[in-house]
Amino acid sequence: MIRRRTGRGAVSAGPRRDVLGLAGVLGFLAAAEVAGRTGLIPDFLPYVSHVLATAATLPLDAQFRADVLATLGPCLAGLAIAIAVAVPAGLLFGTVPFMERSARPLVEFLRPIPSVALIPLAVFLFPEGHDAKTALVVYTCSWPLLINTMYGLSDVDPLAKETLRSFGFGPLAVALRVSLPSAAPFIATGVRIAVAVTLIVAVSVELLAPGGGGIGAFQSLAGSANRLDRVLAATVWAGVLGLAANLLFTAGERRLFRWHHARTGAGT
Repeated sequence: MIRRRTGRGAVSAGPRRDVLGLAGVLGFLAAAEVAGRTGLIPDFLPYVSHVLATAATLPLDAQFRADVLATLGPCLAGLAIAIAVAVPAGLLFGTVPFMERSARPLVEFLRPIPSVALIPLAVFLFPEGHDAKTALVVYTCSWPLLINTMYGLSDVDPLAKETLRSFGFGPLAVALRVSLPSAAPFIATGVRIAVAVTLIVAVSVELLAPGGGGIGAFQSLAGSANRLDRVLAATVWAGVLGLAANLLFTAGERRLFRWHHARTGAGT
């Protein structure tokens, strides 16, 4: 068994990793700036420093702020709907084998279909841009939530379920009192994975159907005006928003399910 290191070295491992990550990002930006100024990158692409300066001014642009909200709104709405639909479905499939066997062929057929391939259908069915984005976010986020919920149920201690059954609790009570709390960390992981793809889906819809506004629509308009600096600056902000959401959900997951991380990390 590999023992975990404790003490001052273990405490400083996290900050050291963050410093190294920051150094890597700064090194990449510096290399890209040098490559642009020495002609290694085509002249039509703006310098990194110009892109970052433009990105710093975008929050002052009222239209950009409105487009950010137009992107985040469907993302949050779609994620909430996906949680409300996929988690109960995962509980049902994970606790009723007959239902799982009946639904598995359909799940295995639909899950590999890229959400981008469904954008024309979504736009046709939902002419309003916000509705199309929300529908595709629901579709994309449902799969990691469904699979992680079912996987979490397979990790539930069978002895705990049998104990409740021996005291006369029915299937629903066992699912709510034992199965759902035990699967909660896996469901949280599914939510974190889903959050990571919401922006990708929403911006993809906005790029192909910019009528509903959003970051992708802002990029399309800037691209048509040959403002590549604004296109790339909006891309920077999309990355920042995605990173912030991931860090927020990761911190919340670790805080809420500290006991789960302690248990899974005990043997490392």
